[in-house]
Amino acid sequence: MLIFMAFAMAVSMHGWFGLLNNFMNEEAQFTGKEVGFLQSIREIPGFMSFAAVLLLPFIREQNLALLSLLFLGLGTALTGFFPSEYALYGTTFLMSLGFHYYETMNQSLTLQTVRKTHAASHLATQLRAASLGTFVILLVILVFFDDKQFIEMQTRLGVAEPFSGFNVGYVPIYVAAGVVTVAIAIFCKLHYPMFEVPHAQTKTLFLRRRYWLYYALTFMGGARRQIFMVFAGWLMVEKFGYDATTISLLYMVNLIANIFIAPKVGRLIVQLGERRALILEYCGLIAVFTGYAFVEDHTFAAALYILDHLFFAFAIAIKTYFQKIADPRDIASTAGVSFTINHIAAVGIPAVFGFLYLQDDGLVFQLGAGMAVISLALALLVPRDPTQGRETIMADKSGSGTSAAQPAE
Repeated sequence: MLIFMAFAMAVSMHGWFGLLNNFMNEEAQFTGKEVGFLQSIREIPGFMSFAAVLLLPFIREQNLALLSLLFLGLGTALTGFFPSEYALYGTTFLMSLGFHYYETMNQSLTLQTVRKTHAASHLATQLRAASLGTFVILLVILVFFDDKQFIEMQTRLGVAEPFSGFNVGYVPIYVAAGVVTVAIAIFCKLHYPMFEVPHAQTKTLFLRRRYWLYYALTFMGGARRQIFMVFAGWLMVEKFGYDATTISLLYMVNLIANIFIAPKVGRLIVQLGERRALILEYCGLIAVFTGYAFVEDHTFAAALYILDHLFFAFAIAIKTYFQKIADPRDIASTAGVSFTINHIAAVGIPAVFGFLYLQDDGLVFQLGAGMAVISLALALLVPRDPTQGRETIMADKSGSGTSAAQPAE
């Protein structure tokens, strides 16, 4: 069920993203001001993720996850019908609310129901399913929305007689992406039983001192994501002149690689343990971000972009680290809080670093390498065998653990 849901999420989310810039420009006639407002509105549900736990006294986590998928699919399906400013803000908020609450509940359900020994492999399989869903919807966009870009892509791939695509417009693709997600959510509700979680969840909000390292790793993970999502792609376009077709090809390569590599990364995390996996990730990111700062060759830049994306799979280790140190009753609440922490960086970094990029694009990535160094220092604090009571290398089994029954800190 969780794997089906991951596929469904990706179809709507990336179907919405894949057409968004063109839709805002051509149909809604947005300027930079409206684009900025829309992106801010999109982030609001991310900050509100902590509130998901407040709904749990009234709705079970599994039902909330499926309801969130319905909201995501509905928001996506409605987008094409309302190419006006405030209506687009509304469908964006609906879509984003569904996405962020689904992600919160999905993480909570996964960490509660999947055995610790299998969690990394299962999370990697979810990532593989999401990559497949993203690949499918982007291929649909290429074939059915922009035949010129589709022909260009085939030409660059060496196809002798390129096949012409179809221009069906925005509405059919948005509706198709949303309907697929809604249909899978309904299927999961009807087909799968209501799974019982092994431990009743704490239904209040809290921050626990003993989870501080998990909170810090989560925050730095959000900051790292912004470097890739906002600035790495823009570097490809602005500095190296990559057009939309080439960027699409790079992204497709990333997705195909994830489909095959993500399960191997999951198994590697199991073999190495969270500490070594995170150290490997952050050492790799230091090299990648340093490469971005000084790269002058467009081919090498593309290789860095692909490698950067592949390192995202190692973030699974942060989730499995938390699963091992957490009181089982804390998982749902902490999942919501962690998404809020992750999104703090999503607001500050693009704005601040955007000004720095205007002065020196290399400086942005040097700072990104510095953030990776901080992440590496945090990873070195992860024990080789993390458990409750041994959350960091400074803690020991006897002294540092706090029970969920104790007051929240």
